[in-house]
Amino acid sequence: MNQDQARPQAAANCKALRFSSPAVGFTPGRETPTLCLPPDHLGPDRAEEEHQYKDLRMGRKSALKNGTAGISKVMSSSEAPTSNAEDGPRRSAVAEEQEFLGLALARRDKLVDHLQTELSAEALDALERARLRMLRQQYEELQRAQEGLVFGRLDGLDGTVRHVGRVGLRNDDEDSEPLLLDWRAPASRPFYTATAVDPQGQARRRHIRTQGSAVVGVDDEPLDGTMTAELVGEGALLAALDQRRTGRMSTAISTLQREQDDIIRAEATGPLIVQGGPGTGKTVVALHRVAYLLFTHPQMADQAVLVLGPSPRFLEYIAQVLPALGETAVVSATCDTLLPEIRVGRDESRLLAEIKGRALWQPALEDYVTSLLPRARELKLRWEGEFYVIDATTVAQALTSVQGRPYHRARQAFAEQLHHLLADAVVEQRETLMNEMEEGFEDILARVDRSMQHDHRPDRGSTGSDVDGLFSEEEIDELRSHIAENATIARFVEAWWPTRDAETLLGDLLTDRTLLARFAPALSTEEITAVAAEPAPWASSDIPLLDALADLLGEVEAPPPPGGFVADHARRQRGWVYGHVVIDEAQELSEMQWQMVLRRCPSRSITAVGDIDQAEAAHRHTSWAQAVRAALGERWTAAELTICYRTPREVMELTEPVLRRAGSHSVPPRAVRSSGIAPWELTVTSEELAGAATRAVRQLQERWHGGTVGVIAPADRVAGLLALLTDVPVLTAAQSKGLEWDAALLVDPQGIAAEPRGWNGLYVALTRCTQELGQLVLA
Repeated sequence: MNQDQARPQAAANCKALRFSSPAVGFTPGRETPTLCLPPDHLGPDRAEEEHQYKDLRMGRKSALKNGTAGISKVMSSSEAPTSNAEDGPRRSAVAEEQEFLGLALARRDKLVDHLQTELSAEALDALERARLRMLRQQYEELQRAQEGLVFGRLDGLDGTVRHVGRVGLRNDDEDSEPLLLDWRAPASRPFYTATAVDPQGQARRRHIRTQGSAVVGVDDEPLDGTMTAELVGEGALLAALDQRRTGRMSTAISTLQREQDDIIRAEATGPLIVQGGPGTGKTVVALHRVAYLLFTHPQMADQAVLVLGPSPRFLEYIAQVLPALGETAVVSATCDTLLPEIRVGRDESRLLAEIKGRALWQPALEDYVTSLLPRARELKLRWEGEFYVIDATTVAQALTSVQGRPYHRARQAFAEQLHHLLADAVVEQRETLMNEMEEGFEDILARVDRSMQHDHRPDRGSTGSDVDGLFSEEEIDELRSHIAENATIARFVEAWWPTRDAETLLGDLLTDRTLLARFAPALSTEEITAVAAEPAPWASSDIPLLDALADLLGEVEAPPPPGGFVADHARRQRGWVYGHVVIDEAQELSEMQWQMVLRRCPSRSITAVGDIDQAEAAHRHTSWAQAVRAALGERWTAAELTICYRTPREVMELTEPVLRRAGSHSVPPRAVRSSGIAPWELTVTSEELAGAATRAVRQLQERWHGGTVGVIAPADRVAGLLALLTDVPVLTAAQSKGLEWDAALLVDPQGIAAEPRGWNGLYVALTRCTQELGQLVLA
C-alpha cells in the first residue's frame, strides 16, 4: 500500500482520537496547572514516589484551611504576595538562603582566585603538567558553577542542615563539614530519594531557586509528616515544568525524582537498558548519569565517555548540559559520525536500511576478510645477491601463530617473524659455506694458528663470523634490523600480503553479487540484487559495515600517543576504547550499530535509554529483548521510568489508542500534571492547509511568547511548510524525537500515521509539547 492509498484508512483510524474542532482563531481556556495523581494500586515503589505529589497537594489544602503559609508560590519582585500570612515566612526563608548563597559564592570566588594563581605557574615536567590539567578542570568547573551554585537544602531529624549544589565546597578548615555538598556525592542522595514514607533521616527538603547571585524562590517539602507555618513555596518540580522552553535543554539536578535518581546512581557493571515513555526524563537521566559516573569513577575521565544521540539537531539541543555540570571528558556523536573523515552522502530506502542493519553482516565480513589472508606456500627471498627459501611448512606455522589478530596487525606480526626466518636462513647458509671452506683448508689454518698462538691468540671471550665463522647474537640482531629496514623485503611482503582499504573492500563486496552470495548466504536473491544495485556514495547503513571492516583490518600504523584533551584525541581515533557509553533513543539502533557500540566499549559499561514504542527505524524490533539480543544476548539489566513529567495529562490521554494501533503492549507512562488546556484540532481542506498552518503557528507564538513552538508533519509536506514557516522548526516525526516545545502543531496527522512505522511516529509527534497541542486534520 502506498502513502496515498494508506491515508484514507489512517484518517478513519484517527477519528477516535479527535476532539471538537474549534476555529483557527480559537484560544483555548487555560487553568492553573495542577498535579494529577495517577490511578491507585501503583505498587510499593511507584506509590512511594508519587506519594510526594500527594503530600504536596494535601499540604497546600491543609495550609489554606488552617490559615498558615503552607506551600505557597514565591513570587518575583514585580508580583504582589497572595497574602500577608504567606509574605512573612517567605521573606524570612529567602533572606536565610540569600545569606548562605553569599557565603558560598564568596568561598567559590576565593577558590577561583587561588586556582588562577596556581595555573599561572609553568609546568617543568610531566607530573606537573598532569597536576595543572587537574587544576584547570577544577577551575573550569567552578567557573561554570557560578550560576545555580546552590539549589537545595536538607534539614535532618537530628537538627543538621546541609546544602546541596552544583559542585562541592569545603570551608577554610579542611577538617570541618563541607560548606556545600556536590549533588553527585552519596551524602546528597536523600535530596532526591527521601519521601514522607521513607524520610531517610530528613525532616525537610528545600529547593532554592536563584538568578545570578540572588535567591528568587524557596520551595519546602516536609518529609516527617508535619506541616508548619515555616514551610514555603509551591514545589520546584511544578515551577520547572511550567517554565517556557528555550529550544535548548537545561540541567535538572535540582528537580530529579526518585526513580530517575535510582537509575542515575546504578552500578556501571554492565549494559543497563532504560525504557521510558515520552516526558519521563530519559535524556535528563542519561546525561546526569554521565556526570555522576565521571564524579564517582574518575578513571573514566582518562578514557572519556561517548554520548550517542539520534541526530545532530538532538546533540545541539543537549550540547550545554554536560559542560554545565562540569564534565568535559565527553565525546558526543551520532552513529553516522563515529568514523573520522567518513560522511553519509545519500539517503536510502527503508528496505535497504533494514537489510544492511542485520546482524548477519558481522560474520559475513569476518569471513570476507579471512578470505583475503595469504595461503601458506614456499617463499623465495633475495638478500645481498643470494636467494633464500622459507619452506611452506615453516610459513604455515608462522601464519597460524598470528591468527586472531586484525588483518594488518597479523601482517605486521608475520613480517617480524619473516625477518627472523630470513636472518636465520642467511646465518645458516653462510655458516655452512664457512664450514665447507674450512674443511679444505684445515692444514693451512692449523699451521697459521700455531704461528700466531704466542703473540696473536684472540681473547677467549671473542666470538663472531670473522673469528670462528659463527655469528654472534649481536651480529644476528644487526642482520635482522637490516632486513626489517630493507625496501626490497618490504615490497615483497606488501605484494604477498597487501595493505587493504575498508572503503574499497566494502565497495567491492556490495557491488559483486557473487561475493554477496558467497559471504552472506542468508540474503535472498532479491535482497542481493537490491544491495548490489545501490549507488556509490555511502548511506547511513553502510557506516556500521565500514566500521566493522575497519576493525577487522586494523590500523596500518600504530595510532599516535594521546596528547591534549582526552575527548579531542578520542574523537579523532576510530579505535578509541571508552570508559562508558550512553545511548539516547537507543531503540533506533540496528543490530550492526549495536556492534559499533560494543567495539568502542568492550567492557560493556553501557547505559541505553529509549522508548521501544517510539521506534522509527527500519528494523522490526518491538521489544528490547529483540533489539539487543544479537549484541548483548541475555547479559543486560532492564530499568523503567514510569512517570511522565513533561507531557500534560490531557495529551497523554490521546496516546493509548495510538500505541494499540502500533502493535504495542506497553502501558503509557502516567502523567502527573495538567496544563489545563485540552488538545484541539481543526479540519481543513488541502487548499486551506497552508493558510491554516500559518495562522495557527502565529497564534501559538502569541500565546507562548518567550517559549517555543514546533511543527510536525509528514515527510512529503515538510519542504512546503518550511517555505511558509521560516521562524519555527518544521520536522518529521522522526526528526522531532527527543525534542520538546511549549506548544506543538501537528499538520496532517493522518499522513504521519500512513508513513512506515507511522503509528509509532504519531505517538512521538503527539507527545512533544509541554503545554498545548493542536492538530490540522485534512478533510
